Amino acid sequence: MSRADLLALTAELVAVPSVSHAESAMADRVQAELGPCDWLEVERVGDNVVARTGLGRDRRLVLAGHLDTVPPAGNEVARVEGDTLYGVGSADMKGGLAVMLDLARNLPDPALDLTWCFYAREEVGRDESGLAELWANRPDLLAGDAAVLGEPTDARVEAGCQGTMRMVVHLAGVRAHTARPFTGRNAIHRLAPLLERVARFEPRQVVMDGCTYTEQLQAVHIGGGVAGNVVPDAAAVTLNYRFAPDRDSAAARAWLGALVAGLVDPDSGDRVEIVDQADGAPPALDDPSLAALVAGSGEAPRAKVGWTDVASFWAHGVPAANFGPGDPLLAHHPDECVTRGSLERAHSVLGELLRR
Repeated sequence: MSRADLLALTAELVAVPSVSHAESAMADRVQAELGPCDWLEVERVGDNVVARTGLGRDRRLVLAGHLDTVPPAGNEVARVEGDTLYGVGSADMKGGLAVMLDLARNLPDPALDLTWCFYAREEVGRDESGLAELWANRPDLLAGDAAVLGEPTDARVEAGCQGTMRMVVHLAGVRAHTARPFTGRNAIHRLAPLLERVARFEPRQVVMDGCTYTEQLQAVHIGGGVAGNVVPDAAAVTLNYRFAPDRDSAAARAWLGALVAGLVDPDSGDRVEIVDQADGAPPALDDPSLAALVAGSGEAPRAKVGWTDVASFWAHGVPAANFGPGDPLLAHHPDECVTRGSLERAHSVLGELLRR
C-alpha cells in the first residue's frame, strides 16, 4: 500500500486552524480528500464528516478522530525539525487524522467494512460534541462492531477509559466582624478538614484485562469570602474524581458522598452539587478486532488515563480502544509534537489490521 509523507501531511493539517467551534475548514479539507474515493460513501453532518465502505463484510470497524484543537499557545505555526513536527494539535490529534486520511484513501478493498468518522468539538464540553450530535441525529452512521479512537497513545493500545465526576461542596457559615469572629461561623475555615481528607487520598487501583486503572482525586477550585473585615458565610470547593471503569457514576457519587460524610450539614445550609459526570469504559479487549490490534502493536495494552470518546461508543454498545501516534503527555502542551516514527508505526499497525 502506498503511503504519503505522513509528517508532511500532518504539517498541512496543523496549518489549517481548527480550534473548537471553528472546524469548518478542516471538515472541508477532509471532505475534499475523501470525496474522490468511489469506494466510500461520504456524508457531512454539520462539521462532522463520515465516510463508509459498503462491501458486505462480516464485521464493521469504526475509526474515529476529532478535528478540533485547543487554543494555540504560541505554537499555531507548524515547525519541522528533522523528523519531529511541532505545532498545536500535532499529537492531539492531527497526526492521527493524517494516518486515518492516508489509510482511507488507499484501502479500497479492506478485510473489514470501515467507517471513517471525523468529528468536531471534542475539546469542549460533552454536550457540545460533534460525536454526540451524530449519535443524536445520525446514529446509523456510527453503527459498528468495534471502534478505534485515534487519540495519541504513542502507537500503543490504551484500553477503555476512566470515568470523571466534578462535585461542588458548598459549606455555610454566619457572617460576623473579623474583630469578633466568635459571634459568627467561618465557612472558609470549615473547608479545612475536607481539604485534609482530599490531601490524604490514597489512589485506588483496579486491574481489568491486565490494565491497571489508578483513580485520582483533586481539589480544582475554591471560592469564598465577603470583604476584608467580614467572617465569610459561604465557601465552596470543587472536587474532580477520576474513577476506574468498574464503577459507574452512581457508585462514584456514593463514594464522594462517603468522603464528605460528617462534614456537610444540610440543616445548616450545606449542600453538594454534581456539575459534571461521565461513565468510563472497560477495556473490552475480548473483541476480536481490538484483540488483533493489541497483537499487531506488539506491546501489552495499558489503561487509558482520563476520559475519551471510547466511553461514548461503549455507552452505545460498541467496544472501543484508543490507538494513535503522538505522546499523550504532550497533548495541549506548548511543545506539543509528533515524530515521523510514531506516525509510521501507527499507520503500519492499523494498515495491517485493516488488510487482514
